[in-house]
Amino acid sequence: MHRKSTTIFCTVFLLTVVSACKISLADWPEFRGPLQNGQILAGKLPSKWSESENVRWFAKTKGLGWSSPVIVAERIYFTSATNAEESVSESGELRGRQRLNLVCLSVKDGKELFSKVIFEQPKDAPQIHNKNSHASPTPVVERDRIYVHFGHQGTACTDLDGNKIWENRDHAFPPTHGNGGSPILVDGKLILTCDGGETPYTLALDALTGKEAWKTFRNTPAERPFSFCTPQLITVNGTKQIVSQGTNIVQSLAPADGSVLWFLRYDGYSVVPRPLFHQGVLLICTGFGKTKVLAIDPTGSGDVTETHLKWSFDTSVPQTPSLVCFENQVVMASDGGIATGVDIATGKEIWRKRLGGNFSASPLLTGDTIYFQSESGEALVMKLGEQLEEIARNSLPGRIFASYAVVDNDLIIRAEQGVYRIGQP
Repeated sequence: MHRKSTTIFCTVFLLTVVSACKISLADWPEFRGPLQNGQILAGKLPSKWSESENVRWFAKTKGLGWSSPVIVAERIYFTSATNAEESVSESGELRGRQRLNLVCLSVKDGKELFSKVIFEQPKDAPQIHNKNSHASPTPVVERDRIYVHFGHQGTACTDLDGNKIWENRDHAFPPTHGNGGSPILVDGKLILTCDGGETPYTLALDALTGKEAWKTFRNTPAERPFSFCTPQLITVNGTKQIVSQGTNIVQSLAPADGSVLWFLRYDGYSVVPRPLFHQGVLLICTGFGKTKVLAIDPTGSGDVTETHLKWSFDTSVPQTPSLVCFENQVVMASDGGIATGVDIATGKEIWRKRLGGNFSASPLLTGDTIYFQSESGEALVMKLGEQLEEIARNSLPGRIFASYAVVDNDLIIRAEQGVYRIGQP
């Protein structure tokens, strides 16, 4: 497909998604943004910054959380875990029982508008992986409601001022390494993945009441059934599908009742990257093990393992960061810092470049400019084409695992010690 026709196709598709979701491009309502794919249609984002350059404001935060910021109505929301008073060690180390909070900042100046406790973590809460937090799933916002999820520890809905409307803690499951996958909203249902240490399933809660609407089990053998994947809504031939991925299997589910439309099996566990839909192709990463990118034709029914796999790619595939698409390319950054561009039609490598560092955050794309964020706080701004060209490297202090958010033409970056609004004069 030529560049011009590709651009037209992508623009029409993305605008259709925005219309269907009834959201504003001025907001950043969920993990990976209003288009659900880490891409913004227009805007001139900053390319250079540091702790002292192009920082509109910095807001120091308490506790620890790797949920990505969401933005609505001139407010920034994220979750965080803080020590319960009786659990604080002499060194101030974040350990012991936690309070799980929803935090709100002003977009204008970073002022904290509120921090409210959503759940008190039980004293016997399981331990987490040292790269995880107790507040890793990203909230999702719609109109005047915010939905916050803490994995096995529960889910809640609040208004924009953090006042709790409902909570659901009926779906506790034995976690492995903590929580991770973020919720999405589809047709009045909050969709969650409950992939713990046993009997994994996808769950739908009624968004108005928090009551269970349906659950669909994975029903596939797995020695390590735990995963942390965020579901993805796609529309194929006019029909909505919820793509829900876990260990050894990806399922397409009907939003109304959770019935399985199709499924594909593979070998892979602890799946993190969110599925991506581009040019009619569904792209998934298979998690830990022999990590691959799989390109799937999502038009099938039943077991499509042998019939609808278009291609697979197995070199420097990410286990944590999600994918992004640029024209005819699938672009990825591996956890170990290798960036690759792959042809979406054939699965053939186009280019490869070593970035340096380790990566967990998902990349952001605007036009032909891509932003990669390393765990050590270094951001790499690159130009995409037949090769990857470096524009700038920018550093902020502390670790960064959260993915970018965007407001106006500015970046919102959540670092270990606080939140930055990055913008050029």
